[in-house]
Amino acid sequence: MLKNQHIIVFRLSAMGDVAMTVPVLRAFTLQYPEVKITVVSKGFLRPIFEGIKNVTFYEAAVKEKHKGLLGLRKLYKELKALQPTHIADLHNVTRSIIVRNFFKIDGFPVAYIDKGRAEKKALTRINNKVFKQLKTTHQRYVEVFEKLGFLVDITNAEPIQVPKLTPEVIQVTGNKTQPWIGIAPFAAFASKEYPIDLLEKVILQLVEKKYLIFLFGGKSDANTLESIEKKYNQVISTANKLGGLTNELNLIGNLSLMLSMDSGNAHLAAMQGIKTVTLWGSTHPFAGFAPYNQPIDYCLLPDLKQYPNLPCSIYGNKTCQGYEDVMRTINPNTVVDKINEILKQ
Repeated sequence: MLKNQHIIVFRLSAMGDVAMTVPVLRAFTLQYPEVKITVVSKGFLRPIFEGIKNVTFYEAAVKEKHKGLLGLRKLYKELKALQPTHIADLHNVTRSIIVRNFFKIDGFPVAYIDKGRAEKKALTRINNKVFKQLKTTHQRYVEVFEKLGFLVDITNAEPIQVPKLTPEVIQVTGNKTQPWIGIAPFAAFASKEYPIDLLEKVILQLVEKKYLIFLFGGKSDANTLESIEKKYNQVISTANKLGGLTNELNLIGNLSLMLSMDSGNAHLAAMQGIKTVTLWGSTHPFAGFAPYNQPIDYCLLPDLKQYPNLPCSIYGNKTCQGYEDVMRTINPNTVVDKINEILKQ
């Protein structure tokens, strides 16, 4: 009987990693409609899971009441009170290991992600590099549920509906009368960011095509994005204007296309079924972090003949010596041609 099944799902890390759980959970809830899921993550990520059937959200306040060993013990007791039947750890770091082990000691079925660290190390090393496609992170999430006895087909999920624009978003965007393109120029590490001077060449050509461009970034990016906005008609910076993640997701869900680095915005778009073009620097889609359900040719890469040691890093926190300018080998015309090609489909 599945109607009394309740899975606690842990994923506490960066926004992109958390967003990558969404396609898996959407497929799971379609295939197991009687199973309840509680996602445990950072509070500001709650909007990512809104609207997914049978999925509720529980905040892990790891810097406040759930801080340290005693705080994690408290989190465990709070979650246990929800009467779960299974524990799925999609993070597998110290915090989630401690909490899941409390559950394991109490006899709960527990499964956790295999991050494939050895094969990822082989992919990024310079000597004896093993350059091949690894399992996607989505596949690794699916395997956790399989260990708990739930087979999940992530190609089988409910169609995604375009969200109705909220009044707060319309105040920034106006009504949609032309193709909307989102551009997210920033990433956690500089090695994954396309140079701004090349990005402006992309923007100039897109504006000439009469596309309306929305620039995405955080508070620290606002000045840079506003300076670009002032240079071009048809360009709007969204930084500090949308009033939070809920409205940002609402706008992204109405885009015609998202252009992003290997970063969280790519996954926020892909999880909503938006066509997503990504630019890659020191990282590579072979590591398994390409946006969900996007053709491989939507990933635009540096010149691997000129820079044969790529990828240098899984997350972008490391750069091979002399590889600081790898993204300059991605021609702006290549980016624009790919966008135009996709929008004509």
